[in-house]
Amino acid sequence: MLMEEPAAFIKNFINDLDTALGDLKPNAKLSRTQKVWLGFCLTGMLLMNSVCWAKFERASLGRYKISALSWMFRDAKICWNIMLQASVILILKRYGITEGVIAIDESDRARSKRTKRIHHVHKQKHKASGGYVNGQTVVLLLLVTESVSFPVGFAFYMPDPELTKWSKEDKRLIKTRIAKKDRPEKPQRNPLYPTKIQIALHLLREFKKQHEDIRITAILADALYGEAYFMTEAAQVFDKSQVISQLRENQNIEYKGRKRNLKHYFNKINAGVPAIIQVRGGESVKVTLSSARLKVSAHGEKRFVIALKYEGESEYRYIVATDMTWRTIDIIQAYTLRWLVEVFFEDWKLYEGWGREAKQLDEKGSSRGLVLSLLLDHCLLLHPEQIARIENKLPACTVGSLQRKSQIDVLLEFIKKLLDHPTPAKKIKELAELIDDTFQLMPSGKHMIGKNLGRLESTPSLNHRAFG
Repeated sequence: MLMEEPAAFIKNFINDLDTALGDLKPNAKLSRTQKVWLGFCLTGMLLMNSVCWAKFERASLGRYKISALSWMFRDAKICWNIMLQASVILILKRYGITEGVIAIDESDRARSKRTKRIHHVHKQKHKASGGYVNGQTVVLLLLVTESVSFPVGFAFYMPDPELTKWSKEDKRLIKTRIAKKDRPEKPQRNPLYPTKIQIALHLLREFKKQHEDIRITAILADALYGEAYFMTEAAQVFDKSQVISQLRENQNIEYKGRKRNLKHYFNKINAGVPAIIQVRGGESVKVTLSSARLKVSAHGEKRFVIALKYEGESEYRYIVATDMTWRTIDIIQAYTLRWLVEVFFEDWKLYEGWGREAKQLDEKGSSRGLVLSLLLDHCLLLHPEQIARIENKLPACTVGSLQRKSQIDVLLEFIKKLLDHPTPAKKIKELAELIDDTFQLMPSGKHMIGKNLGRLESTPSLNHRAFG
């Protein structure tokens, strides 16, 4: 796919983003060159689905060089630290958003084996193979509203290397039956490597500080965040908003002065009843559920605990909420919104260039590359066709379909400018020469042409070895 300049809707987005940056910080406005570069990068990501300077250079037929594109990314005086905040403000204003729900989750992105200069790379479980890979982990906030859902904050996570090393050694010593008193003590966590819970709370506080006028009605997170500390602290960030997470089936609750685990309580004492819920405000499904306001032992206080089982499932999942004034059905239906962050991750990785092709080095490269991919997501959300559908209460377009439509629009614009040229035949000849210079054909190592295939036949003198 070829391009001469940024797509029209991306240019409009960049101009609006520049205005929002100026409102946040007067000296943060983009220069003309920075606007062109940023628009070119977003268009390149739209077409190539990657952050790759070599691909961008080829798409521009050498008009923009790798060195220049990379220099702007690394050294241009752009206020990257408030870029995403400014973009979030654009969406909030464009759709008149005043309240919403925040879903928290983390996503892993596998990297290559040689990853010494990629920020916060660590060993991760590879679900597809069952083995391990090197990769990055991003903790992300997704704002879910009545109109749109979009990312509003992120941070990279990495386990503390010393704690990881200690844990590995401790497990080895346990297997050799070394007593706890004879094993090394657990080291203190290095503050440079906060936990996912600490990162999530920091992101929530940052969002609150940056967007004080937005009312957050609920915070949704999976079982990893179902700890007392996170749920209590998160509820306080937004003036005691509802926080919904999950508990493990072996966790204890207190009932009539006795401790019991959740599985026993909801299977033997408080059995579920059939019900119908709406999943993400749409499809109605049959479930079995039960609920109670119980003291959760690990939390040291009362929580709203719900046992939920979808039709066809044999085991309950246990949902926990901080605000006990909500109805059971409302808590469950709110928690179904958490799935939307999984949909975002899938779109993000498939269509918006995160982590594909060029691996941007160090913390600066990783953070800025990630900001670019999130800006593309926001930009597509502000595409004129997307705006028209949402404002007319029609289903929004999928990211994939909008990306493909936008790619064709860029190609048609390129062809149109070619035909409008005073001497199109001469222009096409020049383009053909540029294409020959830019798209060099490379030798393949797959084919044996010009190489020695080797002697592939038997040797008569060795027959006695075969039948001896």
